Amino acid sequence: MAGFKDVIGHEQIIEHLKNAITMDKVSHAYIINGPEKSGKMMLAEAFAAALQCEMGGAEPCLECHSCKQAVGRNQPDILYVRHEKPNTISVDDIRTQLNNDIVIKPYSSKYKVYIVDEAQKMNVQAQNALLKTIEEPPAYAIIILLTTNADSFLPTILSRCVTLNIKAVADEVIKKFLMKEYQIPDYQAEVCVAFAQGNVGKAIALASSEDFNGLKDAAIQLIKRLDDIELYEMTEAVKQISEYKLEINDYFDLMMIWYRDVLYYKATKDVNKLIFKDEVYDIKRQAEQSSYNGIETILEALQKAQVRLNANVNFDLVIELLLLTIKEN
Repeated sequence: MAGFKDVIGHEQIIEHLKNAITMDKVSHAYIINGPEKSGKMMLAEAFAAALQCEMGGAEPCLECHSCKQAVGRNQPDILYVRHEKPNTISVDDIRTQLNNDIVIKPYSSKYKVYIVDEAQKMNVQAQNALLKTIEEPPAYAIIILLTTNADSFLPTILSRCVTLNIKAVADEVIKKFLMKEYQIPDYQAEVCVAFAQGNVGKAIALASSEDFNGLKDAAIQLIKRLDDIELYEMTEAVKQISEYKLEINDYFDLMMIWYRDVLYYKATKDVNKLIFKDEVYDIKRQAEQSSYNGIETILEALQKAQVRLNANVNFDLVIELLLLTIKEN
């Protein structure tokens, strides 16, 4: 757990939450909506710690007894709603951990804060049970719903919560942070940033992942070899890709970044803005050999392949069709 000052980006949300504390206009229910790893829990925990901080400021001091407990996730009035089933937050989870508990006054703090992670997993019964509490909460209660999909909530819940939507963090901000904190070279930071698309948590996961570097190398090696692969060797290439079946969307995204680099270089002859700067020789070569239409066709084929796999079309068939399209263009 950290304070607001340790959060990368999300300035507007932080300002909103700090103002709510300073002006004593804290709402009883918040929705923090954004992709996985985008900083929702970090914001919720910083807000909860600030609300309970003994110094009474808008930024948690991280030194007082309450803040130290919050850092260790054992502050008795900051509660995390858990769920047993992996894909569902049930009505029992909400009743036992939230509704039945919220009537008990705070143990040692001004507020009682409930953080519900993965709140999009609440089924309709759980949402209806929560609604009763949100409609008439005790004065000391604050409920924070963290979700990747606020649209999954009942309109009645949405209308009673303050919704804060996570926005993408600027690439330059994430790049500087990765280079400073993870001591990685600029070209590696750029790949992570391009791939994370404004999601700090995803960028951090990539920067510190050996698997990601292996995945990147495998995707690039295949692209470079495709010209020389004969049709009868296609089955072997498909088999190679199937090793990355679980990360196939990431694999495709890496291929897209490669072909966007090729397209960008073909149009501008500028190597400075390439993501795969360390592959500049092969990107130049491919740009010279490919037509604009050909590169666009490949990018479209990659998107189609992603859609088809998400719709459970046969894996080998989709990959073979994709590789043939790339080879032809």
